[in-house]
Amino acid sequence: MIHIAHSPLYSHPLPEGHRFPMLKYELIPEQLKHEGVITQKNIFTPAICPKETVLLTHTKEYYNKLIYQTLTASEQRKIGFPQSPLLTERELVIAQGTIDCCYHAMKDGVALNIAGGTHHAYADKGEGFCLLNDMAIAANYLLHKKNAEKIIIIDLDVHQGNGSARIFEHEPRVFTFSMHGAHNYPFHKEKSDLDVPLLDGTDTNTYLSVLQNTLPGLLEKEKPQFAFFLSGVDILDTDKFGKLKVTMEGCRQRDVFVFEELKKRNIPVAVAMGGGYSADVRKIVEAHCNTFKAAIDIFS
Repeated sequence: MIHIAHSPLYSHPLPEGHRFPMLKYELIPEQLKHEGVITQKNIFTPAICPKETVLLTHTKEYYNKLIYQTLTASEQRKIGFPQSPLLTERELVIAQGTIDCCYHAMKDGVALNIAGGTHHAYADKGEGFCLLNDMAIAANYLLHKKNAEKIIIIDLDVHQGNGSARIFEHEPRVFTFSMHGAHNYPFHKEKSDLDVPLLDGTDTNTYLSVLQNTLPGLLEKEKPQFAFFLSGVDILDTDKFGKLKVTMEGCRQRDVFVFEELKKRNIPVAVAMGGGYSADVRKIVEAHCNTFKAAIDIFS
């Protein structure tokens, strides 16, 4: 059975003007259940990630700022959300959800977190709607527990995974691969182990060709024992901020390709949804649901 992490906290209410990004977290599981793709048995609710696990990745000073609500106004502006105890709790639950997905993936091949992919969070700061870096926390936890000796982060969100790149810049056991918009946020890029910047207007055929010419060789060379896949749908041509021209079908084909390449090499994968900012929330939900459908079709 494919396991899916979800919590009521994922759609934590925010002040007016911040609510739209959270809406999809309510709609995705309901749509999947409505279509009969999953049942409630597929869904599990993560607990709060323990402090000692978070501190394998984030600094104690930054962790305390989140817990005791002492972020400065400037730090909150960089994150994009006003601080609140519930928002911190939400991020801790998301991080634990990604860790739990790792263990389910080791058994079932794949597991998915309905939230997560908070790749803009650094060890000592948050930005870009990311407080804690869930995939970095999970990767460091797997290394700490000796569950894997080599890990790859496949980051296909339209925005570079700058926080992940910086966190792992001196960690050879974690390979960071980011394929993103060259002229999109963040405007100061960090150095991933492999960055593939795409020009504005990159279409479906070009996008898929670049991915198909990059990922298989990378997996063969690095031979990871575990993968994280950040499946952002802000690559869509309908996205307000993405600047790429990938169709809904192209986005689905991307997910299918990644899953097939990992499965044929017996590399378990934990998936997080990442970004998606199409004006019509139905487009966002459809694209994310396609990721779940592809994972279930290929790994079941």
